[in-house]
Amino acid sequence: MQVLLNTDPHVDGSQEMAAHLQAVVKDALGRFGEQITRVEAHLSDANSQVKSHPGDIHCTLEARLVGLDPIVVKDHAGSAHQAIHGATVKLQRAVTTIIEKQRSHRHAADAVPDTDE
Repeated sequence: MQVLLNTDPHVDGSQEMAAHLQAVVKDALGRFGEQITRVEAHLSDANSQVKSHPGDIHCTLEARLVGLDPIVVKDHAGSAHQAIHGATVKLQRAVTTIIEKQRSHRHAADAVPDTDE
């Protein structure tokens, strides 16, 4: 799984932040293996020109799943680390739900007897 970090000029886009993002995302989504090809993170500061307030840092995560539409989640927090964590929790929940639905649809299709004999 490839993990990419994009930031605006007012948010820390350092190697350390990219490494943190990668560790958090891989810890949360690693169990899905090859089903997720890429996760892109977009960090931005909503009020970069004024003093920081809680919820100013926005994190959008987009996961690319094999054979499915991308999944996008967002979180807002007071720091980049908190926003990444919150968005990752949401993404893990969304990916789990979608993959479980795919599995149940496949199992239901496999269980239908072939009547075209």
